[in-house]
Amino acid sequence: MTGSLLSPEALETKLRAIGAQRYHDQHPFHHLMRDGRLDRGQIQAWALNRYYYQARIPAKDAYLVARLPTPALRREWRRRILDHDGDDENTGGIARWLMLTYVHFVRDRSLLEAVASCLTEMFSPQIIAERVEGMLRSYDFISRDTLAYFTPRLTQAPTDVAFALGYVKEHADTPEKQALVLDTLRFKCDVLWSQLDALYFAYVEPRLAPPGAFVPEKAPR
Repeated sequence: MTGSLLSPEALETKLRAIGAQRYHDQHPFHHLMRDGRLDRGQIQAWALNRYYYQARIPAKDAYLVARLPTPALRREWRRRILDHDGDDENTGGIARWLMLTYVHFVRDRSLLEAVASCLTEMFSPQIIAERVEGMLRSYDFISRDTLAYFTPRLTQAPTDVAFALGYVKEHADTPEKQALVLDTLRFKCDVLWSQLDALYFAYVEPRLAPPGAFVPEKAPR
């Protein structure tokens, strides 16, 4: 049962509680990376694995832009595509990620669920700040230049969140829609958690990388 209709503020409180419990800043792999306890090969494996996820974000956003019903909404969301793809080959988040080096859900589910799938960005500034500070402190092969992807996200993510959260709070106007929004955020958190599960299993313990996967050279921490 979905229960009674929540106020927009109560819905936001529930969304933030999901992040506090399920966001991947709680994952052991993140803690190892933040605290300087991974070696260079393990960091490389994380960067390579995460690149595919990052590269799919503008494709996901393009699907979402095509589904938005008004020019104002489309203008707001297309900014996200530029954030990641940039204006040319040397700009944008994907190009910055190369220095370090869930689309079907958005296409096939309701528009409300598609927007709600972006709400993990409510929690990303904290994990980005932890990641950047810890990696700069702990790894001599990491510099601010190689972490250039993250700096703009500290200001871009809150802007993206303000729009997406406002949209969800306005349009999740039945208990059933609110339940969909909460389930969507849980799903997205599970996707991010599963990525780190796979990395931990393949490169930390028990180090069983699948056939054909990246195999790092032996390197000190």
